[in-house]
Amino acid sequence: MTATPTQQPETAFADPVLTGAEAVSTARAAAQEEAGAEPVGGHVGVLAEDKSSVTHLFEAEHAGYRGWNWAVTIAHAGPGTPVSVSEVVLMPGDDALVAPDWVPWHERVRAGDLGVGDLLPAREDDPRLAPGYVGSADPAVEEVALEVGLGRVRVLSREGVLDAAARWHGGDFGPRSEMARSAPAKCGTCGFYARVAGSLGAAFGVCANELTPADGHVVHVEYGCGAHSEVAVDNGPAVPVADLVYDDAVLDVEANEPETGR
Repeated sequence: MTATPTQQPETAFADPVLTGAEAVSTARAAAQEEAGAEPVGGHVGVLAEDKSSVTHLFEAEHAGYRGWNWAVTIAHAGPGTPVSVSEVVLMPGDDALVAPDWVPWHERVRAGDLGVGDLLPAREDDPRLAPGYVGSADPAVEEVALEVGLGRVRVLSREGVLDAAARWHGGDFGPRSEMARSAPAKCGTCGFYARVAGSLGAAFGVCANELTPADGHVVHVEYGCGAHSEVAVDNGPAVPVADLVYDDAVLDVEANEPETGR
């Protein structure tokens, strides 16, 4: 596979010395010198750089570089001067196998990727955080900041609060989870519900019931489970008992008198 060079108008090659057979041979020799023992393939195109330089493309036979090309840029200063080689590089063609675009680490990391001993510093421009001195829009945070002078270097921004609230609301301990839909009551009325401080406390708290899967997790006030503190279990008999009971242990037997003819 080879690259398809970008089509350039003939007028772009103002100096024919750069595109002739001798120029191609010069470019090939430069590519071969760079390739070493690996052979250089056929000439597959030429790209105009400017009026005094062009880039010749040759198939790369280098192992593991299928679809790549040797790109040799040559230049000519004018009549009476030789063609010189400016640069030789290995470049991917249109069908070349290349690595995916680099993605910054903070965009690659996902929830749960942090392991024991790992460090995950927050970005300087993390929109979820705001400098402590500009305020946090959270009364609880502001109160702490007044007590200690300035408070933390950075605190949750409004965007950070809303992002966390949306994530928790739609998570396993949100009001739409399967457990919550089948629960007899909501966390907001449960004695094991510990409300969090600050603006998030209006809708979230922490479960303190060790017998539930939500123990130690942030739960929505409308989440619920079968271990609600006020759940009552009916311990009555499974089979309903009638209000009227007949005691058949003792029977009174009365003889029937024979009927007389009329």
